[in-house]
Formats: sequence, structure tokens, C-alpha cells
Amino acid sequence: MTASQASTSGTVKALIERKLSEAFAPTALTVVDESHRHAGHAGSRPGGETHFRVSIVAAAFAGRSRLDRHRMVNATLAEELAGGVHALAIEAKAPDEPVRPTLG
Repeated sequence: MTASQASTSGTVKALIERKLSEAFAPTALTVVDESHRHAGHAGSRPGGETHFRVSIVAAAFAGRSRLDRHRMVNATLAEELAGGVHALAIEAKAPDEPVRPTLG
């Protein structure tokens, strides 16, 4: 399923959750659709599902720089970022690092 196909059925969030879960086996994962906060901005579209915030905790991030972690997440979601997802805010941590509370 492509990002554009997912967005028409309202499942981009679920697709992101599935891909990140399969790629990283996270101990914690939160995906928040923040599209409503960006209505009228560049990249927004009717129906939303264009702007997301991801908080993920996974052992795969241990010993990796913040930039490497973001690259790993972006590579996993490359199809979605090339399609309908316009913005992705990422907080990627290893299990032994503190995580900020996610605001939804």
C-alpha cells in the first residue's frame, strides 16, 4: 500500500506504526497525527494525514547519533515521505535514555 493509497483510506498513521514496529521492534512507539495543527500550511491537504510526530524507543538506536537515528527512521518511511507525508518530527531513543512525554 502506498502512502497515497493509505491516506485515502485513513490509515497512514497505522502504516507508519506497522513499518516502524517491523523495522525496529520498539519497546515504546507513539505516532501522533498533527495535521490539524498545520491546516493551510505547505503540504497540508483536506483530510489530513500529512504531518506526524513519532516517539520511538528501540535497542537499534543504542550508540547511534541523533542524526543516524533520524536517517534510520526516514529510510524506513521513505515511501511515505516521498508520497503524502509532508512533515515528520522524530524523537528516537535507546531504551536506557529518558523520553519526553508526547503531547497529542
